[in-house]
Parts: sequence; structure tokens; C-alpha cells
Amino acid sequence: MSKTLFQKIWDAHKVKQLPDGTYLVYIDRVFLHERTGSIALQSLAETGRKVRHPDQVFCTMDHIVDTFPGRGDETVMPSGKDFIQATRKEAKAAGITLFDIGDERQGIAHVISPELGIVQPGLTLVCPDSHTCTQGALGAAAWGIGSSEAEHAMATQTLRINKPKLMRVWFEGELNSSVTAKDMILHLISKFGAHGGAGHAIEFAGPAVEALSIEARMTLCNMAVEFAAFTGLVAPDQKTIDYLQGRPYAPKGEQWDTAVEYWHNLRTDEDALFDTEIKIDVADIEPTITWGTSPQHACGISQTVPELNTLASEDARTAATRALAYQDLKSGDKLLGLKIDCAFIGSCTNSRIEDLRKAAAILAGKKVATHVKAICVPGSQQVKAAAEREGLHQVFLDAGFEWRESGCSMCFYAGGEHFGKQQRVLSTSNRNFESRQGPETRTHLASPETVAASAIYGCITDPRAVPRSDR
Repeated sequence: MSKTLFQKIWDAHKVKQLPDGTYLVYIDRVFLHERTGSIALQSLAETGRKVRHPDQVFCTMDHIVDTFPGRGDETVMPSGKDFIQATRKEAKAAGITLFDIGDERQGIAHVISPELGIVQPGLTLVCPDSHTCTQGALGAAAWGIGSSEAEHAMATQTLRINKPKLMRVWFEGELNSSVTAKDMILHLISKFGAHGGAGHAIEFAGPAVEALSIEARMTLCNMAVEFAAFTGLVAPDQKTIDYLQGRPYAPKGEQWDTAVEYWHNLRTDEDALFDTEIKIDVADIEPTITWGTSPQHACGISQTVPELNTLASEDARTAATRALAYQDLKSGDKLLGLKIDCAFIGSCTNSRIEDLRKAAAILAGKKVATHVKAICVPGSQQVKAAAEREGLHQVFLDAGFEWRESGCSMCFYAGGEHFGKQQRVLSTSNRNFESRQGPETRTHLASPETVAASAIYGCITDPRAVPRSDR
């Protein structure tokens, strides 16, 4: 029987179907962070249960930890220090691997797991964070869970879940200059709605996906959850194998050869069926930016805020009306030239070395507009170190950006770091909900290139119009 990629992973991990129709599925890796990790570990210990396979459980400090230079356990989040120290204590007691503050491997979970080779093709991986789907870019089934599910996964190495439906999003054609994976996923969500992928495991495929780097595929999969998907994934190919080879947790020796042979079979069979299929020609995509308070409120950068009567439903018109009032915009407004107060390059969506290189190519030799507060937060300490070896940090600093330590930072207000009230922020992060980056902040999502170009001019700027340097 022909199978999709997800079906092959599912069948390899299915333990049994339960009487209520759900399935018990084997979990290969559990990843925690300090915001929910300490709670899950502490609760597990209080019930007298232990982590079944400590060598398959990993934890990092990313959500609450400060990203200011010289940071320690103190944070701007009230009680943040308690979370950090409790996580350290519980991780040690449980015998799991912790990427602590000061560890050169520390960083955002969805950046360091691929970076260290923890996630691999064909594995199941869960983490109490919705953007765990990022890691599907390596050909794994990776999805976000709650802290109680994390307890269950650690204690039993299994989870009970409903089997998702199957969707394939086929990207064909060739990307235009300065159009990126971030623009591809914002375009998809804007065309089919924030609930367009609800209940589905989405395979991103087609020649335009195959042409993407592994890091760009991570950006694509990262926002599958903003499409309401269970997860997103990309079939492993030679780029995947080359990316993983030599990474600390990747197989070695004969195990590597065996793994590569298995990975080559992790592809959707030609005549396998999906519940839903979508085709998009990427040649139709331009740099894309959000105008409202949902990733679905997005359009090409040269377009105007849509007229409400073009939206499909009354609910959509009501949501858009509220979003425009919150964003201090109205239908017909141009996005190009809209003044911004802040620029943020970071988050698990766009904080990898490739993202920083693209932004730096635009920033080199230029200055951020004097009224713009600009911040760059590398996704991991290894990304930060690589950028500093290449001199990228000096490009950011010379342009007027703050250069931070790694972490989630201003992607979300709950970590404590934030922008000011009603400030208009151009951000490479993944969510633009009300007050996502601070009290009443007005967030517009965009690619690193669009954020860098806009920071220079102090207003939303088309990156295609800005000269760049190879340094």
C-alpha cells in the first residue's frame, strides 16, 4: 500500500489503537524549556514516577532567560529566577541533559535541537511549545504538547493522540529575488486562512521546497502551527543528510550508514493519497507582511490593506475590523512607507545564521534610522559565535542594532522583555497577536531582509529596492 511520509513515521511508532479511537504512539525524544519544564519534572517527581529514558530527554533555557549581555539567573520576568533555578535542580535530579545559561550549546529549543542533531528524520519528538513543528524540516514528526503530556511522555515514552489528517502543500516555480521561506508561509496562510490546515499533518513539497536550504525549511515548518496544523514536515534529502553529518547527537560509524539507508526511504510514495492538496506557484509571491493581528492578515508588500468586503465571512470581517483599529490602520492604507518604531530580528522562526547573513548583507555600511530601536537576538549561542566569527555582529552593531545573547526574547511578552505601548514593531517572529511583544504593541511579521531594509529607512521598505553588500 502506498504511503505518505507522515504515514510511514506514524506506522513505525504506532503502539496500539485505544477503545476511544485515539492512538498510543511511541515518542523518541522529549525536549523541555524552563517555562514549563520545571513544572513537568517537579510534578513527575511528586507522583513518584521517574523519567523512563533520561538520555532521550533534553532541556534548555530559552523562554524566560534574559538576552542582555552578561546575563545570569536574574530576569526581567517576575519570578523568572525561580523558574530557572527550579529547572536546573529538577533536570539534575532527573538525570536529563540541560543546556544551561553559560553552556555554549544553549539556545532556543527549535534552533538547538536541529543544530545538535537531536532531531533526525523519521523520529517522533515533542516539546511543550507550539512551534516544535519547526523540527519537521528534518523529516521528523515533531509537535507541541502541554506540560501534563510532557510528564506522560517522560514517564512512559508514549503519548495518546488522535491521528491527524494528511495535507500536502506543493510549492512550484522559482522564488523571486528577496522572497524567502517566511514570505512563502505568510502567503499560504493569508490565502487559505489561519485555520486552513486545522487537524492536518502537512507535508511541504515540490521543487520550490527542494530548492530551499534546511534552515529555510525550518522557517516554513515553524509556522505550520499558525496554519492550525498538527505539524509540518519536509521529506529528507541529500541536503538533510549533509546538514546532519557530524553533528554531536547524529549517529556515528556504522549507525550513520544504517540511518542514512533508512532516511532514503522516508519519502511519500508517488501514488499515495492526501486528504487535502494545495498547489502554489512561488513566482506569484512578493515580500509579504502582516497588516493585522493574525498571520492570516498578510499581503504582498506593494499591496494595500484589503477592503473588508473582500473577506470571505462575517467573522473574518469582524476580526479584521478589530485588528485594523488595534493596528491604527484602515482599508486601502499602503504598507510601504508606514513608519515603524522598532525592528526585531530573532525568534525560532528567523534567528539562524542564514537569517543573520541575509539581514547583514542589507545592513552593511548603513545606519538604522535614528528613531528606530533595533534588536538582534541570535537563536543559539552557536549561531551567535558563528556570526561573530564572520564579523556579522559588527555589521549589526555598526548599523545601530543591539546585539544580544540567545533566547526567545521579545518574540513574546510573557518572558518579560518587551517593546513599548503602541509601538509599531517590524518583527521576524511568528505571531502578531494583540500585545504579543508588549502592552498594546503593533506587530507586523516579515522576513529578516524586509526587517533590515525597513530598519534603515525607519518605515516599511521593500527589500528588493535596497542595495546590498557581499562585504
